[in-house]
Amino acid sequence: MTDNTRIDNDRIDNARADYEQIRYEVADGIATITLHRPERLNAFTTTMAAELIAALDATDADDSVRAVVLTGAGRGFCAGADLQGGAATFDHRDPQRAAERADFGTVGGAPRDGGGCVSLRIAASLKPVIVAFNGPAVGVGATMTLPADIRIASESARFGFVFTRRGIVPEAASSWFLPRIVGISQAMEWVATGRVFDASEALSGRLVSRVVPDAELLPTAYGIAAEIAENTSAVSVALARQLLWSMLGASTPWEAHRLDSRAMNRLGQSPDAAEGVTSFLEKRPPKFPARIADHLDVVPPWPVRPEEMS
Repeated sequence: MTDNTRIDNDRIDNARADYEQIRYEVADGIATITLHRPERLNAFTTTMAAELIAALDATDADDSVRAVVLTGAGRGFCAGADLQGGAATFDHRDPQRAAERADFGTVGGAPRDGGGCVSLRIAASLKPVIVAFNGPAVGVGATMTLPADIRIASESARFGFVFTRRGIVPEAASSWFLPRIVGISQAMEWVATGRVFDASEALSGRLVSRVVPDAELLPTAYGIAAEIAENTSAVSVALARQLLWSMLGASTPWEAHRLDSRAMNRLGQSPDAAEGVTSFLEKRPPKFPARIADHLDVVPPWPVRPEEMS
């Protein structure tokens, strides 16, 4: 572990008191965000949502962070919304719920759902996000992860888009993300039935990219994150992420060609391009010097916030 990583960890350790329901650690260029309500199977709350958003703000601001791993403490990833509010759990007229979520604002005149606040923050991340499902991921525990770039499941993981069994609809912008990831037929089967399914079905349905034995889950996630951190340009990864996700909604490949050409023109002149070629020819590990913050204007930000948000 480098001196810089040690300094980062000291800083993060000092900030841990600010987090009640997650844990945040940085080591070797990888930030780990752990949902931490193991006694409740990491059930989702307003506090957890706010802390996840704050943690992703921290990863974007920290140049030493090259990738993010999101996982859960204990035997579950996230059991979905905390239902301790009983029948009023999802009722925005409930005074306590309204007060807790006031800071989330509104969109289209309606209070924003907490899962959507988190999922759209993941979508806007400048760093690749890898989700390691260590157990059940139900409701918002599944939907909020859909904008993550890579999802890996342990063999004991279970998934459920159970909203229709609770009398509500899928949230966290999942009606946009889920059909694009797994296709409309698979998405509708899982949503319409609301049933819980195992990791092998999640793999065959392309919700996750691989399933590994429980003991290999975090090593696998960290292995992918390390490959990113050790071999790639932070700027290239950030811009590639924006391009690939934003083009899912493009009407024509000409939009991709326009943005690709603009990015190639800019990055082709950058020190990272020179280092990428030179290090390859010299058969040595690259040391990319460019900063993401200096290249935010290369491609348009994604997703774009609507004007009607308050």
